Amino acid sequence: MGIGRIPIDWRVEKMKLSKDKTQLVYNDFLTIDGIPAAAFDYRLGTRSVLEWIVDQYRIKTDKRSGIVNDPNRADQPRYIVELIGRVITVSLQTVEIVDGCKKHCPSM
Repeated sequence: MGIGRIPIDWRVEKMKLSKDKTQLVYNDFLTIDGIPAAAFDYRLGTRSVLEWIVDQYRIKTDKRSGIVNDPNRADQPRYIVELIGRVITVSLQTVEIVDGCKKHCPSM
């Protein structure tokens, strides 16, 4: 249960980052605030890992087949929000490691 007997809604339909990327609107019930800018420095190709998660983890329906892709897990309702927390943590740690390596090996 949530606050005042209102059940917490962990389902995601489509997430959105704020323009300054410090907030992630997870759903109508939950906004994650205080995302460090450095979390976006760890990139896979042209996007940060967090931006990739925001883009991919949403409910979408294939136009041709009508198959619905729903990333929500009935058996693990907090899976996506916990994944976001882990992705932010790993991104920050990776950037810190890479920056440390650059100090010791300037040719990187």
